[in-house]
Amino acid sequence: MEEQHVYAAIGHAGFDRLAGAFYRQVPSDDVLGPMYPPHDLEAAQHRLRDFLIFRFGGPQTYVEQRGHPRLRIRHAPFAIGQTARDRWLQLMTRALDQAALPEEPRRILQSFFESTTTFLMNRPGA
Repeated sequence: MEEQHVYAAIGHAGFDRLAGAFYRQVPSDDVLGPMYPPHDLEAAQHRLRDFLIFRFGGPQTYVEQRGHPRLRIRHAPFAIGQTARDRWLQLMTRALDQAALPEEPRRILQSFFESTTTFLMNRPGA
């Protein structure tokens, strides 16, 4: 399966389940929780869902509303070191399990998350 076919395989509902499962974990997490303002969790969940839908072959809603993803610039205000990267990936891996996605799309998403979380690190020593 090619990356651009993930949306066709899991649809809006699959990405919605994934983003929801991830953000349900964030408020109580000691590493990531403080990085997310409580009043913005729902909006953050929708942004993640819409970005992933766009990135993996779905509608362009994210780009239409927010422009180019510019992931490094958007994440620059947050101190993302090894601990934050690893925790984000841990919560997302758990969310992938909870979202009950088919194996091939799940594998593609997991690979994307592993490489992208490393790419977004901006405090390597932290």
